[in-house]
Amino acid sequence: MAFNPLTYVKESKQELEKVIWPNRDQTIRFTLVVIFTSLVVGAYVAGLDAMFTKIAERFLYK
Repeated sequence: MAFNPLTYVKESKQELEKVIWPNRDQTIRFTLVVIFTSLVVGAYVAGLDAMFTKIAERFLYK
């Protein structure tokens, strides 16, 4: 089966017509959830990094 760019574009357009796009309020809410989750995960990883750094320093510099 050969690749036909025109068929690909037509099928992509058909699929995009099926998508239910979020409205403005949903987009804002989802964006805030992503930002909040990213901050929480970032703080958690930073805390683990600080803890493991202290543990490594105790073993390496004792």
